[in-house]
Amino acid sequence: MGRTLSGRSEIPLSDAGQAEAEVLALCLECVPIGRIVASPRRRAIETAQIVASRIGVPIEIAEDLDEIDFGEWTGRSFEALERDARWHLWNAHRGIGAAPGGEAMVDAVARARGFIDRLPDSDVLCVSHCDIIRGIVADILGLHLDRLLAFDCDPASLTTLALWPGGGRLVSLNQVSPKPAHLSR
Repeated sequence: MGRTLSGRSEIPLSDAGQAEAEVLALCLECVPIGRIVASPRRRAIETAQIVASRIGVPIEIAEDLDEIDFGEWTGRSFEALERDARWHLWNAHRGIGAAPGGEAMVDAVARARGFIDRLPDSDVLCVSHCDIIRGIVADILGLHLDRLLAFDCDPASLTTLALWPGGGRLVSLNQVSPKPAHLSR
């Protein structure tokens, strides 16, 4: 986990993030992916490009997969956010709250879920952000958004969903590829 809340900032992938994306791309080499769609954030596009170059599928950009707008919290350190009572309240009540000057979690999930519900019946890789992915998973599982932080979604992890009109199921959650030895912590 990073030290700051990236939100909709345009930070690039770090060296470690690039290496994690390379490992993810290797793991996806044998998966029949017909389409790659990424959030418009630079780090998501860079991740998608690494995978796309490995499997030979062009990427598309989807605004609906964008990171949640954290408003005035964007770019703040998690240390500073820990001292903000509103941060704790929002994390405990994601189903009804919104970041100050930002987006409500319920709205972010609705836009992303609407997008994936419109996808054709084919294998699509969507490259998005942990809160968006957790929100979609919670929605599919029928969990209240207040439970969003009850499961992890690591960078460059793979969450697999089986979707059909009006429903879906979680196939796998937060599959993390083994990290190269030089990235071990």
